[in-house]
Amino acid sequence: MEKIPSFTIDHNRLLRGIYVSRKDRIGNETVTTFDIRMKEPNRQDPMQLDALHTIEHLAATYLRNDTEWKEKVIYWGPMGCCTGNYLILSGDYESRDIVELMKKTFEFVRDYTGKVPGTEPKDCGNFSCHSLEGAKREAGTYLDEVLYVIDGKNLNYPD
Repeated sequence: MEKIPSFTIDHNRLLRGIYVSRKDRIGNETVTTFDIRMKEPNRQDPMQLDALHTIEHLAATYLRNDTEWKEKVIYWGPMGCCTGNYLILSGDYESRDIVELMKKTFEFVRDYTGKVPGTEPKDCGNFSCHSLEGAKREAGTYLDEVLYVIDGKNLNYPD
């Protein structure tokens, strides 16, 4: 069995950032999958599941309501390794194309107050697994240490 492309990236050299994970053709359309890497794999502790889960709810809500991007958002969700998220957009994009969108998304998470959308038992399969404070802390760190100072090494997978 062949390795899938995301398992061919050297995770021991991967930095936090925004990466194009893959591009797929569906009919005449291109779909771009982004690796929104918030932790250095195998070198930093992964995110706590409750914080990552809350980031999922808030970021998905924000992205699907963003006037410029909402029609292009196919999916936002966490990586199983708890070191980041995947964003899938309709269209052919590069990492730089979504830096400002990711800044706005994570500022929304960092600054969010109130009840997290979709956290009632009828709305969520694990409603008790949320941490708004953890999500805000992780979003703030990602903004300060990565998104506000992002450059080429955080936009292109290591060779």
